[in-house]
Amino acid sequence: MSDLKFAAIGINHSHIYGQVECLKRAGADFVAFFAPEDDLASAFSAKFPEARRVADRREILEDESIAIVATAAIPGDRAEISVAAMRHGKDVLSDKPGMVNLAELAEIKRVQAETSRIYSVLYSEHFEVPATVEAGNLIAQGAIGEVIQTVGLGPHAIRNNQRPDWFFDRNRYGGILCDIASHQFEQFLFFSDALDGEILSASVANRANPDRPGLQDVGDVHLKTDRTTGYIRVDWFTPEGLPTWGDGRLLILGTEGYIELRKYIDIAGRPGTDHLFLVNKDAPRHIDCSGVELPFGRQFLADVRDRTQTAMPQARCYKAMELALTAQQMAETGTEWQQ
Repeated sequence: MSDLKFAAIGINHSHIYGQVECLKRAGADFVAFFAPEDDLASAFSAKFPEARRVADRREILEDESIAIVATAAIPGDRAEISVAAMRHGKDVLSDKPGMVNLAELAEIKRVQAETSRIYSVLYSEHFEVPATVEAGNLIAQGAIGEVIQTVGLGPHAIRNNQRPDWFFDRNRYGGILCDIASHQFEQFLFFSDALDGEILSASVANRANPDRPGLQDVGDVHLKTDRTTGYIRVDWFTPEGLPTWGDGRLLILGTEGYIELRKYIDIAGRPGTDHLFLVNKDAPRHIDCSGVELPFGRQFLADVRDRTQTAMPQARCYKAMELALTAQQMAETGTEWQQ
């Protein structure tokens, strides 16, 4: 399984650690990275000493032995990096959001079609969360019948003193619905078994951070497909008393039952993460999902080898970001954030 080599260009978001671990677990070799920031590079090298730091990203782009480029650069830079990688014959695994506007999405789609490369986004709240994976397994087995509605909640802790300046620049991070909620859009499509959807309403606001006018600290969306509806709320209001970065939740309503995920904490007191609650015709029960296999990395590497789409259909990868960007645009219309 060590026939595939990958490198990273841009490590500004800590999600890059998860992206690297995902590919390494699946058997790929991490060989190089480019990061202009010495402080970020130092910590990254300590974690992954096997990867050499290069002085120029062209060393990665022009190395024909490297098959995959991962990026968690500043969101406003990710599209350009992804396009450059595909034009140099690399498949791409980007952090979310993959881009910050619809023009960048159109360019990525155009270049991906021209080059026949794989462009993927690691929506970690799905692919790197065992509880979300197990919910998909249970629904495929018919545990709650046909899915008809989802509620995705993505609260985060802001911890201002740990956030770089770009985090508060609307044009650099893309807005709260583009950024955080891209996770929830992908999960809505996945659990709806859909490749399309429609935004019905969207809003964003800065309710409690007037000193950071570029920050959107809350946003929500109502959306639908032909057979399902969904509600998404994301925010930066996780209270200090919660001992984790956010109480991520997903509620999935089916015609014969429902599932609730408490992905990162059970506030009722059970230890650990990945709590799944299933209620159907049998009885309510709690399922510990911490041991569930995460197949995305293995499937993604198989797709690179076989030119298939088993990890995530290319269309769903795109549509999740299209919905996020469309909702962001709708929410900002007529506001100080209007682009």
